[in-house]
Amino acid sequence: MPAPKKIPMRTCIACRTEKPKKEMLRIVRNAAGEIRLDLSGKLPGRGAYICNSEACILRLRKQKLLNKTFSCDVPEEVYQSVEEEFRAQ
Repeated sequence: MPAPKKIPMRTCIACRTEKPKKEMLRIVRNAAGEIRLDLSGKLPGRGAYICNSEACILRLRKQKLLNKTFSCDVPEEVYQSVEEEFRAQ
């Protein structure tokens, strides 16, 4: 009998909950330094995962979590565009 398939788990940068990768949203910073929501989960670059919930998306901006995660200064517009992309999906 084959071993059960391993489900990749990721930790939310906002609430620190561990969930299956497929249930989470990925935020990516590419080589050019652009940060955006990666709905496909396949864009190249450094990724951070966040729960697919309004509460975690709002906490992202409130606590400036992308600044900590990507170790760089993230402008307010980036947080706005991530929120807009989240609401549009």
